[in-house]
Amino acid sequence: MPDLLIELFSEEIPARMQAQAAQDLRRLVTDNLVEAGLTYAHAGAFVTPRRLTLALEGLLDRSPDTREERKGPKVGAPDKAVEGFARGAGVAPADLERRETGKGEVYFAVIQRTGRPAAEIVAEVLEQAIRGFPWPKSMRWGAGTLRWVRPLHRIVCVLTREDGHEIVPLELDGIVAGDVTEGHRFMAPGEIRVTGFDDYAAKLRRAKVLIDPEERAGTIWNDATNLAFASGAEIVEDRALLTEVAGLVEWPVTLMGRIDEGYLDLPPEVLQTSMREHQKFFSVRDPKSGRITRFVTVANRETADDGATILAGNQRVLAARLADAAFFWRNDLTVAREAKMQPWIDNLASVTFHAKLGTEADRTARIAALARELAPAVGADPDAAEQAAKLAKADLTSEMVYEFPELQGIMGQYYAREAGFPDDVATAVAEHYAPLGPSDTVPTAPVSVAVSLAEKIDKLTGFWAIDEKPSGSKDPYALRRAALGVIRILISNDLRVSLLEDRIISKADLLVAENEDGISGPDPDRYGPDLLAFLHDRLKVHLRDEGIRHDVIDACLAMPGNDDLTLLVKRARALGGFLATEDGTNLVQGFKRANNILTQAEEKDGVEYSFGADAKFADTDEERALFAALDAEGPKIEAAMRDEDFAAAMTSLAALRAPIDAFFEGVQVNADTQIVRRNRLNLLSRIRGLCLDVADLTRVEG
Repeated sequence: MPDLLIELFSEEIPARMQAQAAQDLRRLVTDNLVEAGLTYAHAGAFVTPRRLTLALEGLLDRSPDTREERKGPKVGAPDKAVEGFARGAGVAPADLERRETGKGEVYFAVIQRTGRPAAEIVAEVLEQAIRGFPWPKSMRWGAGTLRWVRPLHRIVCVLTREDGHEIVPLELDGIVAGDVTEGHRFMAPGEIRVTGFDDYAAKLRRAKVLIDPEERAGTIWNDATNLAFASGAEIVEDRALLTEVAGLVEWPVTLMGRIDEGYLDLPPEVLQTSMREHQKFFSVRDPKSGRITRFVTVANRETADDGATILAGNQRVLAARLADAAFFWRNDLTVAREAKMQPWIDNLASVTFHAKLGTEADRTARIAALARELAPAVGADPDAAEQAAKLAKADLTSEMVYEFPELQGIMGQYYAREAGFPDDVATAVAEHYAPLGPSDTVPTAPVSVAVSLAEKIDKLTGFWAIDEKPSGSKDPYALRRAALGVIRILISNDLRVSLLEDRIISKADLLVAENEDGISGPDPDRYGPDLLAFLHDRLKVHLRDEGIRHDVIDACLAMPGNDDLTLLVKRARALGGFLATEDGTNLVQGFKRANNILTQAEEKDGVEYSFGADAKFADTDEERALFAALDAEGPKIEAAMRDEDFAAAMTSLAALRAPIDAFFEGVQVNADTQIVRRNRLNLLSRIRGLCLDVADLTRVEG
């Protein structure tokens, strides 16, 4: 079995496109090879700034011969129907076979295909993959029709066997596939002839090219960490930057430089953001002071002066960038200290949030009012929550955030402190955007929680009010992220807020309606239930990541109080843990059996068996034991549910498992005596009622 090596050698591929491009090449080639009958043992995809590489091991030498039979129309069908069937099957009408099927004679087409050599199939598949490659952006060059992300120069395509290698015959717009690639653009620019993947990887390494992006990233991180450690400092971890920089170089050379003393007093976030966004530098921090004092840059080549010239040039450019940042910082500090940020707050009136939802000033007023309403429920001071909300968006019109939008909130915190506002207010300005993702830290300070919740609920209610909901994979306003933020804040802080019962959604709706003409007044039934259902969908995803089954979540969603997300999660976690035990599994089976018998009896008799079970009519030990268990555990379950102690309720339910099992094992519910039958059905009703008080077990599978 041969191995296959493909390399598509081009001008520099943007770093942000590389990982997906490697996956796409692997998918396009392997899927179509398998569809054509060529299976393989293993596939590996690699990418550098100048090349996409795919290596397959254990490829079949040729596709297998195949024989397919297709059933066609009945004998005697119109000629056109028979001819169309034959044409679709790729055979002549005269070659159709007539067979008796038991329902009359039918035409069959027998299609036999002879296998083809691997090289022939690979050539077709690779050409199709290249011409249809899903680049986010592509270009044409020269006089050809081929489109690629950057001009494509070479194609390596070879099949390697024990006795040698074979070049796959392929030509695209004058580019002829071969067995020749090139080394590093600067350090080893000559041609390199390769015979297979192992030979290819080894020769490129000698030619200063590391084809594996994970190896390049690992080299960068290890070298940068060692450089920082040697100077008594530490690298500020930035995985996204590491991935990006690994996509900018084929032979990473890590260098460390100093930041000019005059810029060390800038906030560390400003230094880190400026260096990351403009220069692709890693920040190096003094672990004692927390200040950013140095940087690490990654060059794409070794030099005779060990990078001194490269480093000097980078330091000059960085100094110019940081001079701009320092200028913005000084100007912003003046506004914060002398005007208490008020000019920025006033300028929010000229910044549009959304055409139908007003300006950022309008939105800030809504968030401030809602934060004040929420403050008592989250243990925050209403005045502090309102004040923090009014400052939360102010830095959007500052000079620093205009230059670095990703610093919004962070800079607002610095400016609020410089303006003399309390620490909890300033902290809330920074934290009101959080959490930004599933792994982001959740705010815990009460004022921060109030403002963050208000910001997200305002966004959700606002876009629901103008009917701009997420659709499919489209979510331009990040409403799913806002919903998950609400969920995580409530759950992580163990906050009891009933979004519908406490009219949180309708209050937010009122604020939106007051703020904008053309939006009808608040009505909690107008979209409150729909928005709550959206939050429930996000909660399901969140809990499934915890390992809680979807049917368990559905069983809890069906219970009263499901607009209190913290209560809902406590119930789901307790029920999920209970159902993971043998007692839980068996109790559900007992409940379902009781519910099925009851349902059938109630439908047949036209009555509801919901009360009247009396132990004096019990005539078996199993019945008497079940009455005793229900009398003992029922009050405990009811008390636990009142106290919202779901774990205790589940423990009491578990105590019912054995007597319920014994009852069904030894007692016939539909007895001949009607009094006994009714009593037993009412006894089952007690089981059903107790179980349904805990969760809707009818929704639990199994």
